[in-house]
Amino acid sequence: MNPMHTLATTGRVLVQIRNDPRTIALLLIVPSLLIGLVAWIFDETEVFADIGPAMLALFPFIVMFLVTSIATLRERRSGTLERLLSMPLGRGDFILGYTLAFGLLAVVQTAVAVGYATLVCGLEIEGPVWLLFVVAIADALLGTALGLLASAFARTEFQVVQFMPVFVFPQILLGGIFLPRDQLPDVLEVIGDWLPLSHAIDALDAVSTGDEDTAYIWLRVLFIGCWIVGAVIVGSLTLRRRTP
Repeated sequence: MNPMHTLATTGRVLVQIRNDPRTIALLLIVPSLLIGLVAWIFDETEVFADIGPAMLALFPFIVMFLVTSIATLRERRSGTLERLLSMPLGRGDFILGYTLAFGLLAVVQTAVAVGYATLVCGLEIEGPVWLLFVVAIADALLGTALGLLASAFARTEFQVVQFMPVFVFPQILLGGIFLPRDQLPDVLEVIGDWLPLSHAIDALDAVSTGDEDTAYIWLRVLFIGCWIVGAVIVGSLTLRRRTP
């Protein structure tokens, strides 16, 4: 991989997104609106205090997955990827460039979502807010990396949506949002413990309540980071030049 090629790809993606207001709105505004809707639904109850951290994990993760996978797939379907890879640009440069571009957007998205949840929706955080920010960024980057991985296998935008039951829904169901994982059947509990979104939810809950030490949280961030690196590597190895 060549750092200059990677950064050039990052810049090109950011310019494309800058010229697409709908994508910017989807990335930066929609997660906060959904979090606000959940807070409104459970207004004057204690429910949002319990599930608010999980919503910070869930909505940015899903949005980053969809936007990243569809944007990458369009590059391949339009023939842009084939033209780029005919130049001195490797698959790793392309995937890493996309990861950096959407990673920067994930930082902004996370800042908006965390700020909205805490300042507007009243989500109380007992632990350090900066640590909540770090975990939320890792979670958004996870959505980006899995979106890149899904785009390597999908042929159409519709197939990207079809991949959600594989990449997204099991993590939501087994992540402890609906039922604590230790109350799940043993097999499902083990599966849930190996899914990265579960660890993002655990870490955000731990920061919110302040019940766990910093080492507990960083261990889960490290686990998420391993998934991100693995998804980026597999995505770069399986990326096709063009969708037939």
